[in-house]
Amino acid sequence: MEENKMGIMPVNKLLITMSLPMIISMLVQAMYNIVDSIFVAQISENALTAVSLAFPLQNLMIAFAGGTSVGVNALLSRSLGEKNQSHVNKTAINSIFIFLITSLVFMIGGFSLSHFFFSVQTTNQEIVTAGTQYSMIVVGCSFGLFFQFLFERLLQATGRTLHTMITQGLGAIINIILDPIFIFGMFGLPKMGIAGAALATVIGQIIACLLALFFNLKFNHDIQFQLKGYKPNNQIIKQIYSVGIPSIIMQSIGSIMTFGMNTILITFSTTATAVFGVYFKLQSFVFMPVFGLNNGMIPIIAYNLGAKQKERMLKTIRLAMIYATGMMICGLIAFECIPATLLGFFNASPDLMKIGIPALRIIAIHFIFAGYDIVCSALFQAVGKGTYSLITSLIRQLVVLLPCAFVLSLFGNIDLIWLSFPIAEISSAITSTFLFKRVIKKLDFTQNEPV
Repeated sequence: MEENKMGIMPVNKLLITMSLPMIISMLVQAMYNIVDSIFVAQISENALTAVSLAFPLQNLMIAFAGGTSVGVNALLSRSLGEKNQSHVNKTAINSIFIFLITSLVFMIGGFSLSHFFFSVQTTNQEIVTAGTQYSMIVVGCSFGLFFQFLFERLLQATGRTLHTMITQGLGAIINIILDPIFIFGMFGLPKMGIAGAALATVIGQIIACLLALFFNLKFNHDIQFQLKGYKPNNQIIKQIYSVGIPSIIMQSIGSIMTFGMNTILITFSTTATAVFGVYFKLQSFVFMPVFGLNNGMIPIIAYNLGAKQKERMLKTIRLAMIYATGMMICGLIAFECIPATLLGFFNASPDLMKIGIPALRIIAIHFIFAGYDIVCSALFQAVGKGTYSLITSLIRQLVVLLPCAFVLSLFGNIDLIWLSFPIAEISSAITSTFLFKRVIKKLDFTQNEPV
């Protein structure tokens, strides 16, 4: 096998080269998430609330797709660093099997459990009906999402992040174009409302999936897909999930957190729930670029760990933390200075503005610490310490955030609830620092290569 660029290119240039396409594609993803909600908000505030309540389901799908992909990515990149071509190929084929089974499970769940999911959250039948229509399509037809994740991560793991930028960007652009056409009924099509938003999302995912598959078959020469005589390899599946399961759980915690916060906030008003949903759409413009940075960083760390190049790995971590913190500071400034402008994109009512402006300003305080925490979490995943990522996520979103939010809600002042975010993030930062030092100290390198 030829030496991959992850082992020889200057680290700063490598990190930017690997991450920039992912950051751009993530920004496009964030834009289409926001545009989706902007169009839905034109239907009614209840429609916006329904999409907000559906977010935990979407986040759960992303948790399984993204978490499993982390395991695939780390194992495949490490195998590339070790020059083990056979293991690379087996990892890729077994990952296809895993994603096929997972997508079938979500398809069944989406069609059978969507109505129940919304019924336990609210008695507002308009919200229940709209939310059920939306999630049956988005979750029930999620195979495009799952295989888009997989095929893009295979490209990413081998350093072909430009191709993933193209696939994610195309999927998002298609979604944005189809949203108003399906929602409002243009060009002779029927007016589909919230179901149209869901259908636009699914079509964008399927097209992006097919393009990512094409790029793998045409340009990804580091992987040979050998389907003939395939049998599931329990050892490889176990290795994937040794990192993937903690990552799945970690990201699934976000669904539990969102569901819990929605439950707390809806006792104040449905508008409060809509504000929380709007916040999640807006914060994606801040967090998505950092996740793109992480997606570029993880294969670099995993590759150089496998290649025993310690200094390259450490320099990658340092640079990633600097870039991530800078991105978060930019987000903090925007949320503190122009919250009314940001909320105005969502056809915000006076009540939504009244709740939303202080909410954005208070929650944004935690951005200062979040970039550091996210990079630490990605490092733990890349070196096979997925349980450490799970620990920090548990502290941030369950052990601290939800109990804190519940206690603060008892005072009857909704503004106090938002303080739970910076409190939880600070707790996570302290834990991440301890675990970071522990990981670096215990990594064993038999040789060090110059940067």
